[in-house]
Amino acid sequence: MSNATVNDTPRKPPPAEAGVTFAGHVREVTVHADVLALLPDSATAQPCLDIAEDAARAIHGTMAVAHVGADPERMIAAPEEIDLQMLRDLAEGSPQERFERVARAFEDWKQGKPSRERLLLDDCRGDLNRCVTAEVHETALVVAPCHGNMDARDAFHDLLFNEHKLVLAPPADAYAGNLLGHVVIGWKPHDHAQGAVAAARRWLAAADRLTVLCVNDKPDGSYQSTARELLDQLGLDGDVVAISSGSRSVGEAILDFAKSVNATCLLIGAFKHGYFLELLLGRVTHYLLSHSPHPVMMKH
Repeated sequence: MSNATVNDTPRKPPPAEAGVTFAGHVREVTVHADVLALLPDSATAQPCLDIAEDAARAIHGTMAVAHVGADPERMIAAPEEIDLQMLRDLAEGSPQERFERVARAFEDWKQGKPSRERLLLDDCRGDLNRCVTAEVHETALVVAPCHGNMDARDAFHDLLFNEHKLVLAPPADAYAGNLLGHVVIGWKPHDHAQGAVAAARRWLAAADRLTVLCVNDKPDGSYQSTARELLDQLGLDGDVVAISSGSRSVGEAILDFAKSVNATCLLIGAFKHGYFLELLLGRVTHYLLSHSPHPVMMKH
């Protein structure tokens, strides 16, 4: 499995660190990697790396690894935004310190398997939106945390709503492995769900088992019929199951079902009603990201 790096921020490189490369070094491989582990926060680096490795291996694809972080000294932004970023140093450390923690976590992870030796870590700091765009614009799947420091939260928002990427978020608990053992798709016939399934086709085709879950189907069975049509169109084999949520929320119903069938990964169309509305109302995407014991794959 190969990887390369690209650094979007021109600057003098710091002293050489194992596993870290800078601008101009094997850029093409990184840009065109199938799976990118995006590491804005050291606390979630290991599960992101483990999941990205499994996702790349499942499709016999390439993997790349990159750190992104906001750095007020390299930003062109309103003074208020720069002041806000500088205040982060008190709680989270400086941009350099945050990067060094990610680099150490990456190096520790690399020691686990000889096959990881060729993987390199890219570092892009400055304007976070620009760094995210530079790192992910041609990547098919980005593994990134939805919780953590400010860089993690902002990068996750950019991935979904600005870059419209297929994103795979680590679970709320520890990653148990076997990523594609049994993928459960939370299905409702709207564009976000259809786009997520289509974008994830390579990974769904590699799954050992695939189940499309229709919660609270219409009386005419339209959720189930559209689910079967989409599977047929994409050439995927899977079961279509309909359940009622009853007194539970839809998110609770999905997780209860996932537990009952030993699911290993969930796939959903993300934030149908918008990020902030779902955050306020506790809707399905926000609930799953906060409570799922499985990785959650999604696309907005």
